Amino acid sequence: MATSLLTHGRKKLGAPVSSRLLLFLTGVSFFALFFSFLRIDYGSSIITNTVVPEIADGLCNLSDGRWIVDLSIRSPPRYDHTCKEIFKGWNCIAAGKSNAIDILKWRWKPHGCELPQFDPRRFLENFRSKNIGFVGDSLNRNMFVSLFCALRKVSTEVKKWRPVGADRGFTFLEYNLTIAYHRTNLLARYGRWLASNDTGSLETLGYNEGYRVDVDVPDGSWIEAPMFHDVLIFNTGHWWWAPSKFDPVRSPMLFFEKSVPVIPPVAPETGLDMVLRHMTSYVENNLRPGAILFFRTQSPRHFEGGDWNQGGSCPRTQPLSPQEVEELFSVSFNGTNVETRLVNDHIFKALKDNKAFHVLDVTQMSEFRADAHPSSSGAKKHDDCMHWCLPGITDTWNDLLTAQLNFITAQN
Repeated sequence: MATSLLTHGRKKLGAPVSSRLLLFLTGVSFFALFFSFLRIDYGSSIITNTVVPEIADGLCNLSDGRWIVDLSIRSPPRYDHTCKEIFKGWNCIAAGKSNAIDILKWRWKPHGCELPQFDPRRFLENFRSKNIGFVGDSLNRNMFVSLFCALRKVSTEVKKWRPVGADRGFTFLEYNLTIAYHRTNLLARYGRWLASNDTGSLETLGYNEGYRVDVDVPDGSWIEAPMFHDVLIFNTGHWWWAPSKFDPVRSPMLFFEKSVPVIPPVAPETGLDMVLRHMTSYVENNLRPGAILFFRTQSPRHFEGGDWNQGGSCPRTQPLSPQEVEELFSVSFNGTNVETRLVNDHIFKALKDNKAFHVLDVTQMSEFRADAHPSSSGAKKHDDCMHWCLPGITDTWNDLLTAQLNFITAQN
């Protein structure tokens, strides 16, 4: 089963016991308890913000907590707006967003423990001669840029290149550490489809054009990534609930498996399940020995008053309250941003019995942060309430990633 991270809080465990038998039984009990806390409830399609007990026998869920004001947390910031890799639309400080600095004063506080702050020099040393790949849509690029800028602040000898199909890539020469971003919207290969290209099975059902999605073929941008990287962070989601991109009538998603159309045609959410099943299997079968795999949960959008193409905006300047979070994201309300928890339901379902992938759960911490998007300063014709300001929330995602990596490597 894929697991999200639970780690030790500050509570002390018992003193050593001289009896070997008692020590053995204590150890068995501890690990049984530990793995019981790693269970994810896949029975519900709704991911809630219900608060779990703050601490339970020394174990803590780093993804469950709250945002607190901490004026020292970004003083000085781990990087600033001068990092050239920051996409113009995400550089909220340079763009003059009114609360761009205030975004940084909030620190994520898990219930019952602390999330260690990122130490770039230690990260570079710990992952010397390793390759780290981010595979997914532009939100994974958001996270990749955050990591690059933090590392670049302390290590300036950098080689820019594009390993194994990556959209962006850098090697920190002093440490021989490579990080790369592989852009892919659906994980699977897709492209325009016309009826004249088909044998007729879809045309006879009335389909003349759309997008062909090969559920069992990885996108070429990352097909070689599992053989190259020692750490991989995957995501997908935003493009699956995007009627403006894949219009269900004029340009529907048409799924193919083994180069044959799936008949009868299935809805995008079923296609997503098929893609997740095939892509996770492909990664496991083509993995570099000893590699560590993560699947990141969905990054929430915060459009209010309509979607991005309906005049929606994100004017908040403070994190949301738990009640406001539910109003925006509860599946039962079926609002503009409902896809956040729907996508997570599919991810958890796909990883339920998967032992290779670790879940990087960033959803709950991010749902609160309606204040941290570029909004009207995002250099678009509409408000950008999907991507994140940099510096910003994806810095905390990398704090979580680093904590999980450190925990996993220590266990290994």
